[in-house]
Amino acid sequence: MQPVTNPRVLCLGEILFDLLADQLGRSLEEVESWTAYPGGAPANVACSLVKLGTPSGFIGCVGQDQPGDTLVKLLQDIGVDDSGIQRHPSAPTREIYVVRSQTGDREFAGFGGLDTTKFADTFLQASKLPESLFKEAEFLVLGTLELAYPETREAVMKALQLAEQYDVKIVVDINWRPMFWQNPDEAQPQIHQLLKRTDFLKISKEEAEMFFDTADAGAITHRLDTVEGVLVTDGDKQSSYCLGDNEGKVSAFSMDVKDSTGAGDAFVAGFIHQLCQRRLQDLNDPQIAREVVEYASAVGALTTLKPGAIAAQPTASEVEAFLKEKRQ
Repeated sequence: MQPVTNPRVLCLGEILFDLLADQLGRSLEEVESWTAYPGGAPANVACSLVKLGTPSGFIGCVGQDQPGDTLVKLLQDIGVDDSGIQRHPSAPTREIYVVRSQTGDREFAGFGGLDTTKFADTFLQASKLPESLFKEAEFLVLGTLELAYPETREAVMKALQLAEQYDVKIVVDINWRPMFWQNPDEAQPQIHQLLKRTDFLKISKEEAEMFFDTADAGAITHRLDTVEGVLVTDGDKQSSYCLGDNEGKVSAFSMDVKDSTGAGDAFVAGFIHQLCQRRLQDLNDPQIAREVVEYASAVGALTTLKPGAIAAQPTASEVEAFLKEKRQ
């Protein structure tokens, strides 16, 4: 394991392989071949942050198998701190089959016949979380998929406790995927409990309407009461935000989309990178709040230009050049 000095952001959850259909517009049964791309929302965020220049660490569990070895090596090669990775001796590293429409939009199509509870990421041990990482970190990024599994859910609760103990801000991207839950009805109450401990929430328009009956970022902020910011993304249309006392909307950049996988995760990384570049109180400035969301939107947009969530992620200089060109 390579030492990475004090990651400022910790990303806890799943790292896996997305098996993307090579043939567009076909059902699971009709697809003839697949290409494996590394993914998993928290891992995507961790990699994107490092590429933007913010040190990050990934915490999760993979199998003691070849796919697990490949994913750990990828994190090491990118420069993500891997000291929070656990290896399970018998459970396999998760693989997800993803079919794609003619326009490149993706739809999850199952786990290749394996039960969702049998993969390594469901067995993250709370007792093995490295407390030292939390002492130095500024942000903890969480999704909600791993709340579906008792052992990893316990690890999430331990991470929240450590984050609160060491004054680490908690960023949640709901990333709703019912296929991860054996009983999706159990998800809502658990997710709402998590949101009570959240500082910044990123949520898609569809998720916002499902969990809050509104996609209004200000209304969601008011409802949650304790959050410092809410970002509502609406694909290739716009992002709306409520940061401090500032509310607004940023139109999405028009892109020649090759694959939208990981665009939302890159958006989250862009947002957190900006928070690390500035002071949190800067979000009270309406212009800065807007610029932060524009930057996040640009990172997400640039990630759609190539297939795969991680390979497509831009560097800070690429984002800055893109924004400079758009603002001329």
